[in-house]
This record gives sequence, C-alpha cells and structure tokens, in this order.
Amino acid sequence: MTLEEAQQAVDTWIKDVGVRYFSELTNLAILTEEVGEVARIISRRYGDQSFKKSDEEVDLGAEMADVLFVLIALANQTGVNLTEAFAKGMEKRTSRDKDRHQNNPKLR
Repeated sequence: MTLEEAQQAVDTWIKDVGVRYFSELTNLAILTEEVGEVARIISRRYGDQSFKKSDEEVDLGAEMADVLFVLIALANQTGVNLTEAFAKGMEKRTSRDKDRHQNNPKLR
C-alpha cells in the first residue's frame, strides 16, 4: 500500500465507520497517547524497564500501526500529502546529512 492509498483508506474508514474526523487537537492528543504506548513497549523490550504482566504480549507492530493511522488522519484533515512531504523530507535529510553521519566516529 502506498502512502496515497493509506491516506485514502483512512479517509474512507473515518467517513464510513468513524462518522467524522475528530478535531485536530483531539487527534494530536490521541497521537501523543499512541506514541506513548509505543514508547512503553520499547522501553521494556529494549530498554531497562521490566515488563508488567499486561504488557508482555502487546504487539509492537500493532501499536506502531495505531500511530500511523492517527498521523495519517491528521495529514488528511490538515491537507498534507504525505507522499510529497516524505519525499521532500528524504531529500532534505540526504543533502543535509550526507557527510555528517559518515564522519561520525560514534557510528563506526
């Protein structure tokens, strides 16, 4: 699925199942909540925190997909074309960071 197809799928789902978009501020709060859920899993799985029983079986991919869904919803309702924005971001990172990471001894 392309980013364009994902944006269309989220829009269709929201209009058909979700009734309407939540406000941008509500979606920002939901996005923050979803990112927090990803952070909780990563801090326990890859960091120093120990798992709670309730977190042991949580699917990291599913939680990341929740972040993506809300981010796409925000893009849709604010008129952002994620395909174009992502391409521009990759160009920016490539030109800005082409030597920076290669010359970083901490990455070797």
